[in-house]
Amino acid sequence: MIPFEEFEQNLAQLRLRMESACRAVGRSMDSVQLLPVTKNHPVDAVVFATRAGLAAVGENRVQEAAEKCAAFGGGVRWELIGHLQSNKAKEAVAIFDRIQSVDSLKLLNRLNRYAEEAGKVLPILLQCNTGADPNKHGFSVDDMESALEVAIAAEHLRVDGLMTIAPLDDDLEVTKVAFEGLRELRDRLSAAYSVALTELSMGMTGDLEVAIAAGSTQIRVGTALYGARTY
Repeated sequence: MIPFEEFEQNLAQLRLRMESACRAVGRSMDSVQLLPVTKNHPVDAVVFATRAGLAAVGENRVQEAAEKCAAFGGGVRWELIGHLQSNKAKEAVAIFDRIQSVDSLKLLNRLNRYAEEAGKVLPILLQCNTGADPNKHGFSVDDMESALEVAIAAEHLRVDGLMTIAPLDDDLEVTKVAFEGLRELRDRLSAAYSVALTELSMGMTGDLEVAIAAGSTQIRVGTALYGARTY
């Protein structure tokens, strides 16, 4: 794990990248949130984020998040950004403040049921595979209308917006198409169903500039902040 001073330097450099990307397309820096991704890093990664004033962290796996949550305590919001198996849904509802990776109707229904049992309304994002990448999870673009209808009808879920992961491709033009596709999809669904869908979670270390230009409201960054992960 890198020292906190190095993390602070990395954060400052990352914020300069974000500011430059926002300036290039006439956006306010305040319109894009940074979600530090602490997966495969020790609980110190969460400590660093909160010391730096970041309010939330992103985790990929339920068990890893549960261990860190127990070790860290309160004072930070936990967001699930990795694929969630439906048999882990109950535990995920208990741990996470928001689940970004909702990618099936079965998972939607289970999350709603467990949120009701927990007496809470769970914020979620619907994950869409806008790049049609067979190696990525998410609803297809064609299935997003029915997914949103089910999510809106779920009394114990609140749909904050949409999430996507770009296809694994070195061509940033491919990434751009996927990100712009999510924004256009959001705009269509928002108008058709009269829901705000304000959150567009897209963009990581290597493509955050493309994401911000396409309208991202949250970028998910691990490597640029914490360095290489220990798998």
